[in-house]
Amino acid sequence: MPELPEVETTLRGLAPHLIGQTVSDVSIRTPQLRWAIPPQLPGLLRQQTIRALHRRAKYLLIEFDHGTLILHLGMSGSLRLLPIGTAALPHEHFDLILDNGTLMRLRDPRRFGAVLWHSGDAMNHPLLAKLGVEPLEENFTGPYLFQATRMRNAAIKLIIMDHHIVVGIGNIYANEALFHAGIRPEMMASKLSKPRSARLVQTLRETLISAITQGGSSLRDYVGSDGNAGYFQQNYYVYDRAGEPCRTCNTAIKQITQGQRSSFYCAVCQK
Repeated sequence: MPELPEVETTLRGLAPHLIGQTVSDVSIRTPQLRWAIPPQLPGLLRQQTIRALHRRAKYLLIEFDHGTLILHLGMSGSLRLLPIGTAALPHEHFDLILDNGTLMRLRDPRRFGAVLWHSGDAMNHPLLAKLGVEPLEENFTGPYLFQATRMRNAAIKLIIMDHHIVVGIGNIYANEALFHAGIRPEMMASKLSKPRSARLVQTLRETLISAITQGGSSLRDYVGSDGNAGYFQQNYYVYDRAGEPCRTCNTAIKQITQGQRSSFYCAVCQK
């Protein structure tokens, strides 16, 4: 599914084309995604100006003077900028139509995404209010992660994917960051030392920044707002490489299951 780098890449692609533009109309072709799209959106957004775009975890926030449109790409969604009049294809459920001759279109084949509205402070929305820290912000530190892992008997990979602790880190980037930190995914979180906590924070940041720079990972249906695929998947060290040689030591990459998801690691490079 699209993770933090894919959502951040989408935001950066959309922002120059959306901020300051006025909505001329809204088209809802599929009312029910993960949750129902509010039927009052067309009336709420017509002739309203987009003031800002933000990301919180894996949510994209489009701000107006009177509220915020909250979008989630689900398991397979993407947002595209297209000329007005572009015929909708299957799985293209929602359009935000602008008065400059373009539209923003949501494509979501599995319909696990979301289009929601919040009229107050978006950070108070139930989906956002209890989220953890952002991994690219200053308050995500080695001491923070060290304290968050005390008395935690879960595996470290599951802890860094817990959005109550740190947001936006999905399976792909958890695997990659743990490899670069030299930490096995099944290591008990409570055994993480202060130096290894600092190292893991660093590799998480570096992995996410690298992925953003490369446009994210294009698996299944994800593309950026310009329709181009990301290419970070070409540089995976462990993710989805079971049985292939480690890029560092040539040992075959191992695969295990954790929390119903596959984990990949090198038994030599990760301890």
